[in-house]
Amino acid sequence: MTDLKRILFATAAWMTVIALAAAGFAQAPTSAEEVARLVQSFYDRTQVFEADFEQRQYTRLYDRTEEAKGKVVFKKPGKMRFDYEGENGQVFVSDGKELKIYQPPEEGEDRGQLIVRRLEEDQLPEVFAFLTGTGNLLEDFEVRLLDEARKEFPQGHVLELRPKRPTPHFERLVFYVTIVEQGGKRAGIIRRVLILDAAGNRNRFDFKNPRFDRNVPDRTFRYTPPRKTDVVRP
Repeated sequence: MTDLKRILFATAAWMTVIALAAAGFAQAPTSAEEVARLVQSFYDRTQVFEADFEQRQYTRLYDRTEEAKGKVVFKKPGKMRFDYEGENGQVFVSDGKELKIYQPPEEGEDRGQLIVRRLEEDQLPEVFAFLTGTGNLLEDFEVRLLDEARKEFPQGHVLELRPKRPTPHFERLVFYVTIVEQGGKRAGIIRRVLILDAAGNRNRFDFKNPRFDRNVPDRTFRYTPPRKTDVVRP
């Protein structure tokens, strides 16, 4: 089989998996460890993951919920980028070495801000480490299934993950997972990620229209902010 045929075959296979996931196919009962293994093994085989996302973030201190949406791409090793919708939307970019967060000017201001952080200083690189090839679910977390939560997600499994090593970024994660089957093999596709911290804050990402292993150049993860941007290194 030529390289081109292999690529076309792999692409067709992934598209079938996506279609099955959308249909909620192959939801056989299973253990929390098995769900985690199916998720990990699927994303271990995936080099690039792209999707549209919808975010719903609740801040307990202000009793405020904010909603946003945009596009996200993860690429191994360690790369990710969130582009929020809107002419002046936020951008989160990691090249695997540091994280850049672009915040557009507030109303009435003319200068934006680019915050540059080490990866370990932010929540998102740690939460999505399994997608960027820098983490392992069963090595990093204690897992269990939340049966009651399936009432709001009947097409899949709801997997709670508590970190084995304490982290300041979150107390636990909840993955909403669809199990699909192709050629006698099963895979775990993540449809939603819920992040909960000790202060009672909630940050939820719903992934829509997933795409796998398309060609995404590394320059996607190098970011130059607009002019009139202040660079901040906390």
